Amino acid sequence: MTWTQLRELWRVDLYRHTAERSWRRLLIHVLFSDGGERFNDGVKYMFYLRLCRYLKTQRPRWLVWPLYRIAMRIFTHYKYKFGCLIPHTTTIGAGLYLGHVRDIIINEQAVIGENCNISQGVTIGQANRGRRRGTPVIGRNVYIGPGAKIVGAVRVGDDVAIGANCVVTDDVPDHAVVDGIPGKVTSFAGSAGYVNRTDYSGGQETEPRRAERCLTDDIPHFGATAVSAAVENGPGSASMEGDGDVSQEARDRAGSRHSVR
Repeated sequence: MTWTQLRELWRVDLYRHTAERSWRRLLIHVLFSDGGERFNDGVKYMFYLRLCRYLKTQRPRWLVWPLYRIAMRIFTHYKYKFGCLIPHTTTIGAGLYLGHVRDIIINEQAVIGENCNISQGVTIGQANRGRRRGTPVIGRNVYIGPGAKIVGAVRVGDDVAIGANCVVTDDVPDHAVVDGIPGKVTSFAGSAGYVNRTDYSGGQETEPRRAERCLTDDIPHFGATAVSAAVENGPGSASMEGDGDVSQEARDRAGSRHSVR
């Protein structure tokens, strides 16, 4: 990660939380946010998470290490203060929105795409056995409702909405709405209206997005067709390439398979 990429990530995270863009406002949130209503704790948490990830990758190590340890102590303090355990080593795209920084647990091996909303009480965890052994991969523009659980090597597509207290243990196609225990696809209305402020710097195909792609090249894009193949043929069979425009018929077939599983 470069300094320019870090600045862009900070700016995009601030905009997604507050609709503000200035460095002055970012500094105010970082310095004064402490659980009050006037400021956003999510901005402060993401500031230190991004900073720790940046410092961990810098060289020369002997020079940067003291700064990294200081930043980690501050970050660890806020992890326990807010009850939010998101490791700084987790692969996270630009614009992560934390609506309420409370009781969130994310495994460090999980992958989270751009412009995702994570609510309070969410767990994104690892499964240690079974056909879904591993950790989740979350697509772009995904809304995860309060208390939701995503466990195991499942792939959640782009523009997905996951309902409150839903338990996701299987792949989810693009634009799906998932609800229940276990989670089942109930519609393809997607996350429109839940995931907002994704128009930073003129849209999603702008420099911040390209910079974050360079930083997190392991965030895959998979569409409904690819997820359908994974559901039908087993984990690991989905292609990492985007499938472009996907017909509603293909989405319906994917949703049908998902519900049956």
